[in-house]
Amino acid sequence: MCCRYYMEMSPELRPIVEAAQRSGLYQKNIARIAKPLTTEGEVFPNMLVPVLASNRAGEKTVFPMIWGYNIEGIKRPIANARSETAAEKPAFKDGWATHRCVIPASWYYEWEHTVSPAGKAKTGEKYAVMPREEGMTWLCGIYRMESSYPHFVILTREPGESIAFLHDRMPFLLPETAIDKWIDPTVNPHVLLPLALTEMAFEKEAARRT
Repeated sequence: MCCRYYMEMSPELRPIVEAAQRSGLYQKNIARIAKPLTTEGEVFPNMLVPVLASNRAGEKTVFPMIWGYNIEGIKRPIANARSETAAEKPAFKDGWATHRCVIPASWYYEWEHTVSPAGKAKTGEKYAVMPREEGMTWLCGIYRMESSYPHFVILTREPGESIAFLHDRMPFLLPETAIDKWIDPTVNPHVLLPLALTEMAFEKEAARRT
């Protein structure tokens, strides 16, 4: 967790997607990366998606980035990092300190995790989850360069009370008003942790499709 999210082409998301499509980084590397830019729909690790981060001049900019760190000895890309320990882990500490990003989404997905009477873990229904009273879901992450192209992971934290029944982790989410500070490399990220959004709205994905 978080291993899936959804991008709906809303008025808020459209200009971000269009900025990623115009990005020089994307235009120069289409052939080399051999990945289409995902502009809407369900997003999985290893996809190329629009991400917000600071450019070299300190300005908020849209960059196309690939979801997941490739770490030697691990077969699949690492999609998440714990916000509580990212500052200490070799793979994540540089990103935590100065390379933070925000991944725009309409909502994220989580599967209900339960334990049977016999003590066996079970995966239940799929839920769409989003912050209450927020037009967008701003997933906070960190990034690094791999083979001269940016890759990101999504940070996680303990869940809010309303969705603790789903999973023991949730993405680290911030309100839109805190995005600029989160991606500012001069800001200490620890001071923003108390601003995390934990009051969530949720709905079974099956119900959304009927």
